[in-house]
Amino acid sequence: MNLSYLKSIDRWLPKKKEHKNSPRSLDRFAPMIMVLPSVVFTLLLIGFPLIYVIYLMFTKWSPGVSFWGLPFVGFDNILLTFKDALFWKATWITLKISGISLFFELVLGVYLGILLSKAVRGIKVLRILFFFPAIIPSVAAGMVWVQLFEPSLGFVNYVLQTFNLPAGKWLNDPGSVIYALSIVDIWQWTPFIALIVLGGVQALPEEPFEAAYIDGANKAQTLFYIILPMLKQTILIALMLRSVDMLRIFDTIYVMTQGGPINSSTSLNIYAYQQGFLYTNMGQASTMMLVLLFIVMGFSYLLTSWRKRYV
Repeated sequence: MNLSYLKSIDRWLPKKKEHKNSPRSLDRFAPMIMVLPSVVFTLLLIGFPLIYVIYLMFTKWSPGVSFWGLPFVGFDNILLTFKDALFWKATWITLKISGISLFFELVLGVYLGILLSKAVRGIKVLRILFFFPAIIPSVAAGMVWVQLFEPSLGFVNYVLQTFNLPAGKWLNDPGSVIYALSIVDIWQWTPFIALIVLGGVQALPEEPFEAAYIDGANKAQTLFYIILPMLKQTILIALMLRSVDMLRIFDTIYVMTQGGPINSSTSLNIYAYQQGFLYTNMGQASTMMLVLLFIVMGFSYLLTSWRKRYV
């Protein structure tokens, strides 16, 4: 009998309905059931602190008062925060440190990531040594750099004086403390961007390089017309990861300066910590953290939009 004829008959036969409790029906919901605990836990982990921060923003927190017993103050905390000159200064300091650090980390990270992709003798050992700063805890790195920046006995001033350059006060000078903190961040996190770029370079196909070699392209042309255009996606990912983390900088500043001297290194995180835990102004601290959250979200949105449009 013709097989196509049997198939045409089977198409018109009534189908047996699956019972809702049949094994095949339950299999469809198995993936959802498996991931449900993780989804619920993640929502609680993110949602509850966010709701609590918003609640504190509209209340007057006091020690010993229950969660539901906090007095409602309306928009007072928001108005006090936006009228605070130090809040705007802390916001500017956060953006300034982030901008300086990200620029040099990106430039140096891309250059060193490409450089470390070369197949030369001892490159594996060199990579391990180069990436070492990125695995050091920020607190430990900050404590080491405090000693290096010490005005009278620090190694940094010793090197400057060796080359007949003027020594600086670094962490004790309001004009140089931001640059000193940026140097520490650049030293520690440039290897992170270089590692991402190194992985991107190693994943590039060989055909474009072979074609460039045949066409007689030099090293500069290969870099600017082949390597960098193909690394745009990788560089953008590195920039996005690092920028979100940089805007939340706290531990390095707290260990090295605690916001001083004269609030010249008080970032938004440091100022929120001072308002919340030193002066018990939890409402204003919550407002500052929400502002920082919106800054991070806005920066992430801009990078994502740029990626969709140009990459």
